[in-house]
Amino acid sequence: MGRSVWGFWQGVFSTAVLYGSLALFTSILHNVFLLYYVETFVSVYKIDKVSFWVGETVFLIWNSLNDPLFGWLSDRSFLSSPQTGSQITSPEVVLKRLRALATNGPLFALSFLAFWVAWARPGLQFLLCLCLYDGFLTMVDLHHSALLADLAVSAADRTRLNFHCSVFSALGSFSVFLSYSFWDKEDFYFFRLFCVTLAAFSILGFFLVSRMLLHRFQKEVRPRQDEALALKELSVGHAPLTQPEKPVTIGQYLKQLSTHRNFMWFVSMNLVQVFHCHFNNNFFPLFLEHLLSDNISASTGSILLGISYIAPHLNNLYFLTLCQRYGVYQVIRWLFLLKLGLSVVMVLAGADHIYLLCIFIASNRVFTEGTCKLLKLVISDLVDEDFVVNRRQQAASALVFGMVALLTKPGQTFAPLIGTWLLCVYTGYDIFEREPVKDSLVSVPDIASGSGTPPLRLGCFYMLVFVPITCALLQLAAWSRFTLHGRKLQGIKTMRQGAQHGHLIDVKAI
Repeated sequence: MGRSVWGFWQGVFSTAVLYGSLALFTSILHNVFLLYYVETFVSVYKIDKVSFWVGETVFLIWNSLNDPLFGWLSDRSFLSSPQTGSQITSPEVVLKRLRALATNGPLFALSFLAFWVAWARPGLQFLLCLCLYDGFLTMVDLHHSALLADLAVSAADRTRLNFHCSVFSALGSFSVFLSYSFWDKEDFYFFRLFCVTLAAFSILGFFLVSRMLLHRFQKEVRPRQDEALALKELSVGHAPLTQPEKPVTIGQYLKQLSTHRNFMWFVSMNLVQVFHCHFNNNFFPLFLEHLLSDNISASTGSILLGISYIAPHLNNLYFLTLCQRYGVYQVIRWLFLLKLGLSVVMVLAGADHIYLLCIFIASNRVFTEGTCKLLKLVISDLVDEDFVVNRRQQAASALVFGMVALLTKPGQTFAPLIGTWLLCVYTGYDIFEREPVKDSLVSVPDIASGSGTPPLRLGCFYMLVFVPITCALLQLAAWSRFTLHGRKLQGIKTMRQGAQHGHLIDVKAI
């Protein structure tokens, strides 16, 4: 009876739905983490400035190194050329990724809970929580992202997988709406219960979905293993046709990567994108408080906050249809131009147009996050190019995603550091001390007289508009040098499909 019920649910959900649902179990936790972890340690646990900066610096190093480290440990056996004897098939690689998700998904949810209970000195807890959480998040995100390149090669199939990820990520963003109702710096009890509930749901989801996917792909691997065993038995006593090659070392791989020009230009653009995404995440509550709080109600602020987290995923559904028509490269370029245009309009309009400011604050985050959602498709294309150019045995998907993260994740740490520094230098506002700093570039009037607010509000406005202008200009410059699109991209995909003929997954069920 139990097996029949399990088999029924196996048949109901397609691979694309199951793959996309894994994004739900990550996003319901990660959105809450991004929104509240800084505020929790600064306002609730009262972390000091030195401990905060030390923790972020160590986090920067760990955050950058763990992606390529885990990617290398996962995919180093795929780097040799296909002439080295037995070839690893895509279903076997997929099973390896799914086992990693089945183990690390629940551990990621447990590490999320460590933030919301004070169990050590604030500085020590901040450092340990960040490193532990990011380690498990990296394992989950790395293998989930790599599956996008391993499950499909064609742009249509990858777009379909990404479509389902966007749908489930949008559902996961509702945790932001709910969190606003439970968040209270003075009474943390109900917010803790809320976080425990989210973590329990995530653990259960990772366990069930990864098990269903494992069962599905094990059925496909078994016949291929039997076929390989039969071929091996037939070849007993015969000399191998080719000599096995030595495995590729980390030094050789880095040299190969350094000559991959499209990879380097993409990383340059994505570094700025990661910075801008996390800048918006970290300072969104601050912009709401100092630019809009006197003019909008708390419920309006809650709606604006929720929309800014859900709309990027819904928008991505439309962006993906544009990608199918015009290509990912062109859509991303349009989004950069749109970001630049909206920011220039806001500069010309000024900070006193409240409704326009509301629209800009929300749209700035929506379009920036929307761009981030499309970049996995570009990285998957880079995986294809790396496979073809370097004649890999199997596409090293996790390693390519990990190397991208190595060079772009510093933007995640630079965002709060540069943002708080700019705010302090320009306005004299220190989020750690909540008092004006004497050495600010703008003279801060007497706060008691009520005239200290305009410089702070003006500083927030300038940060809000000039950061996206700077980011957009840098990104357009780098993106114009990226050539993996159009006919060249189609040629790369054709070559990969030809090289792995007979070893790819049948994606009709996707």
